[in-house]
Amino acid sequence: MDFDVYCDESRPDVFSSKKNNARYMVIGSLWLPTALRDEMKQAIHDLRDRYKIGGEFKWRKVTPSRRDFYLELVSWFMDQDDQLRFRCIAVDHSQVDLALHHNDDQELGFYKFYYQMLHHWILDFNCYSIFCDFKQNREPDRLAVLQRCLSYSNLSSSIERVQAIRSRESVLLQLTDVLTGIASARLNNILTRDTAKFDLVHVLEARLGCEIRHTLRGEQKFNVFVIDLAGGW
Repeated sequence: MDFDVYCDESRPDVFSSKKNNARYMVIGSLWLPTALRDEMKQAIHDLRDRYKIGGEFKWRKVTPSRRDFYLELVSWFMDQDDQLRFRCIAVDHSQVDLALHHNDDQELGFYKFYYQMLHHWILDFNCYSIFCDFKQNREPDRLAVLQRCLSYSNLSSSIERVQAIRSRESVLLQLTDVLTGIASARLNNILTRDTAKFDLVHVLEARLGCEIRHTLRGEQKFNVFVIDLAGGW
């Protein structure tokens, strides 16, 4: 079976910034059958048109004036059951030793965690097209190397492409941004009560039946992998 995967990140600067209020970098991904891509996109476009949302929608644009649109968007995501799934990895920057494990290369470390986020949801005998939010890399072959590593470690599946796209080109990537932002805000404990963003997180958690936190590997709808780089059980 063919699948699309759309990927985005939140707080990628926590490895290097000395002035941040975040503990975790979060890389998120939205997974869906390729055959449903056009149907899913049309549904989001219809929802956006109904609320007269022009341009991109994303987590940082969640405001009181657009609150109802984002609440319905999250409810629509939940209504798709296992046809539309989300997985993210959260990396505690205090546990990351770039010099010891990543050749003192923040970009290399970032893509290693990207690999960890994707690898464990790639199943045998499927084909995957992976679309990453465009970012300017110092090394231009990062995505090609990521594709090669995923292919080598998943010999019974096919990684058709790992391709950068700009978020303005894809409403599915914009949805990934929103869900990744929700996970990041909850995990980093940076929500303010009585705001549109707080309401959005609250509604999603109500639909999930639990607070957003580390989940079991088998969680299928909203999977959160808080990686423990300190080791242990």
